[in-house]
Amino acid sequence: MQPVAILPAEEYAVRRRTLLERLGADAVALVPAAGETLRNRDTHHPFRQDSDFQYLTGFPEPDALAVLAPGAEAEYELFVRERNPEMETWNGRRAGPEGAVARYGAGRAHTLAALDERLPELLANRKRIYYALGRNPEFDRRVLGWLERVRARSRQGVRAPVELCELGTLLHELRLFKRPAEVELLRRAATITAEGHCRAMQACRPGLYEYQLEAELLYTFTRSGAGWAYPSIVGGGDNATILHYVENNAPLRDGELVLIDAGCEVDGYCADITRTFPVNGRFSGEQRALYEVVLAAQHAALAEVRPGRPWQAFHDAAVKVLSEGLVELGILQGDPAERIADESYRRFYMHRTGHWLGLDVHDVGDYRDPDGQWRALQPGMVLTVEPGLYIASGNQGVDERWWGLGIRIEDDVLVTADGHEILTAGVPKAVDDIEALMRAAR
Repeated sequence: MQPVAILPAEEYAVRRRTLLERLGADAVALVPAAGETLRNRDTHHPFRQDSDFQYLTGFPEPDALAVLAPGAEAEYELFVRERNPEMETWNGRRAGPEGAVARYGAGRAHTLAALDERLPELLANRKRIYYALGRNPEFDRRVLGWLERVRARSRQGVRAPVELCELGTLLHELRLFKRPAEVELLRRAATITAEGHCRAMQACRPGLYEYQLEAELLYTFTRSGAGWAYPSIVGGGDNATILHYVENNAPLRDGELVLIDAGCEVDGYCADITRTFPVNGRFSGEQRALYEVVLAAQHAALAEVRPGRPWQAFHDAAVKVLSEGLVELGILQGDPAERIADESYRRFYMHRTGHWLGLDVHDVGDYRDPDGQWRALQPGMVLTVEPGLYIASGNQGVDERWWGLGIRIEDDVLVTADGHEILTAGVPKAVDDIEALMRAAR
């Protein structure tokens, strides 16, 4: 097994230099790390770094603050927890200011105790402050406090910033376009996740519980040095018609389908795969018919994923095929174009066909251009393509033979110079291929 990839320090330095250039000489950016969150009493949730902070620093500890000040003596400063032998004995090693400089590329580093003294100096004579406005009320209050301390020095000729700007307008556009090192991490996450899905397919039997398939996924992730990117969805039968089903505690019944939506995370980068397959290893006639509609919709959508095509194009392609298939199967009536126009297809397909993917599962980046038009796809963008159909039991006006069928097929896709690359091709999705994989494990 290849070791989990870790991005080199120079990768983060390149990102910071790019952002510094976009900030301009009269601005400063403040990027806080995530904090720890209590799960119950003195037990914390597993720490996961803030994605913006991770993107720029790679620094793995909570409560830190990165300051980027173009033209300053040290354009990149880090404020971090102090070294504390007693706390490190209980909770693990800390880098401290020395480690922040030596291992994480900070031009200068301080303990958190220096924030209130040092920040007003860094903000002085800058025109704009960029940070994530409104995301953290406590941090908002601290920024305003530092700003007030700069204003108090106006009689000394010190100018205070006059604009508070949303950092995401600059940083998230950078994050949208994946650099080669990022693509490699996304490929690694996709490979591990595909292995987990295949393992779950092969382990599946009637009488198991949903959580037992989830365990196969989590085992694969952990064995490969990865973590989970989001809580896994493992929905058998009617549970597959619940889009964000996470209970994962029901038995898997003979003759039903099971939908698994799960992905791992490697060095912060996420995979997001969905596959739907029969619990007993063989699709019934109705299951196969509806599944083939969804698969055809995904193929049509993928054909639209290439440079120059608008974001909306692959969603429209999927909706067209899904609507035609629903009419052909008698689940919808009338002309497919009319069913698209009146959106009656949304009764069975209520979500969009994809989202950006990267350090966040639903990654940052605008879907429309400044004129309000759907933005054109460009090389380096990574997105999911995930059409589905969901017919819950009791759905009025639908023949009962379709009840309890929830089907989604999702892949992670990199836009390339001449089309696209499916990063998650390692897990089968054709009916015959799924059945063959499951049959081989029996």
